[in-house]
Amino acid sequence: MSDANSALITRFYEAFQRLDAEAMVACYSADIVFSDPVFGTLRGQDAGDMWRMLTTRAKDFTLSFDNVRSDADSGAAHWVATYLFSQTGRIVINDIQARFVIRDGLICQHDDRFDLWRWARQALGMPGLLLGWSPMLQNKVRQQAFKGLRAFQQGR
Repeated sequence: MSDANSALITRFYEAFQRLDAEAMVACYSADIVFSDPVFGTLRGQDAGDMWRMLTTRAKDFTLSFDNVRSDADSGAAHWVATYLFSQTGRIVINDIQARFVIRDGLICQHDDRFDLWRWARQALGMPGLLLGWSPMLQNKVRQQAFKGLRAFQQGR
């Protein structure tokens, strides 16, 4: 276990708990590659801007994390975010497994994994329950997320 890498991951999630996107982004390398089921793959500035957008828009937000572990060049953690999904006014409890690649003391790859159908059921209600498993709805969720990110970036 690498104490420095575990500390880096812990610092990232402690910043997230405070909704401090700049401290989160400071844990990333300039060439960060982030991926999750909603946003797909984001690189560099887009990954940082995603966190900036999410933290500024967060409502009724709490985050817990545990099981932080690491070695010389990678790490992992489990985290749970609870928040109000603003588009529907529904509460979401998202249970996520994260994996990291760490280079030169910074996170250069961050992969979050969670059940998109479970997320859609919570966030979207009946449409998510009925269609959240379908590639059509999952692609629409991704398109909306990316469109929201671009609008955020243009509005800054």
